[in-house]
Amino acid sequence: MNLGKRLGAEFIGTFWLVLGGCGSAVLAALFPQVGIGLLGVSLAFGLTVLTMAFAIGHISGCHLNPAVTAGLVAGGRHPAGELLPYWVAQVLGATAAAAVLYLIATGKADAKLGGFAANGYGELSIGKYSLTAGFVCEVVMTAVFLFVIMGATDRRAPAGFAPIAIGLCLTLIHLISIPVTQTSVNPARSTSQALFAGGAYLSQLWLFWVAPLLGGVIGAIVYKTVASED
Repeated sequence: MNLGKRLGAEFIGTFWLVLGGCGSAVLAALFPQVGIGLLGVSLAFGLTVLTMAFAIGHISGCHLNPAVTAGLVAGGRHPAGELLPYWVAQVLGATAAAAVLYLIATGKADAKLGGFAANGYGELSIGKYSLTAGFVCEVVMTAVFLFVIMGATDRRAPAGFAPIAIGLCLTLIHLISIPVTQTSVNPARSTSQALFAGGAYLSQLWLFWVAPLLGGVIGAIVYKTVASED
């Protein structure tokens, strides 16, 4: 599959991740009559990855996340020369989804967007968790995510079940870390929402690039070390 088609798949997949995951938080979680809450938003993020993994996994690998691409490069599963093109496609797809979500969310007279599902720490954290807590949380959660991705897609793993394991892992990650940082583990997702939330969310965006990228590389290297065949 040529690079252009793979980048197109990454754009579409990341678009769906942000529209489905952040959309559930912005459009559904805030309304008592819908009431999907923490569990619903967490499941929505997991379902976006699960569905797209089946749809485009055979085309682009279904990274949908700069930290995943960086981790797979570090783990020897993806060519380093495609790192930046994948990142660009992912950020553009996420931003396009955030723009669509913004248009929908502002389609009512009394719209109150708040943080627009953007990520934050300190006063911008739902639970008011500190920068240190947010950084550690994002590093560890992304590391575990990459460990699961590497393991589930290993040629020795049961065939055909990787999307389920990866989707459920992302669901669990959100259940743990939404109160801490609103859960990033994905710099593209964080960038797209911060662009529309603006202000302090943009000033804190650095953490949601640095921590997930670091965690992704750590998780992939740990898996490669643990799973290496003698």
